[in-house]
Amino acid sequence: MATSSGRPNGIDHRILLLGIGNDILTDDGIGPRLVEELSHLSFNRQITFQSATVGGLETIELFAGYETVIIIDAIKTRDGSPGDVYYFTPEDFKETLHLSNLHDVNFLMAMELGKKLGYQLPGDIHIIAVEIVEDEVFSRDFSPAIQGSYPQIKEEIIGIVHDILELK
Repeated sequence: MATSSGRPNGIDHRILLLGIGNDILTDDGIGPRLVEELSHLSFNRQITFQSATVGGLETIELFAGYETVIIIDAIKTRDGSPGDVYYFTPEDFKETLHLSNLHDVNFLMAMELGKKLGYQLPGDIHIIAVEIVEDEVFSRDFSPAIQGSYPQIKEEIIGIVHDILELK
């Protein structure tokens, strides 16, 4: 994916904006689609934009060498409404669809293992999750509920990303 430039004074802060999800499973592809669209915006930081369909242990390899990682993923909660946007840090992490996995270690355990194995992992991790409806039907289109609120979701996430980057 694209990388935006423009970091003042040539400083490379090594920021990864990662969309996790499968873009052929209806709403599950919201993370990759948002990251693709954000890659076309202008930020005042050097950012690597990437998508992945994996979570768990695979995140160690993806995160290695970055100082800051911003993850966009899908989530399904009991009381959420489609299109709700949540913000987490590792300290208050609520498992998203891909950062938790019944067949793999969860995100927090993967980070701990990576540190023990000597990987240089980011000290600054942000997780943005979007409440979705459907993630088991093959389609490149979002469900009607997500499609209808997508412009608001995108604007809210752009605001969160800008707020995170302002702190850098």
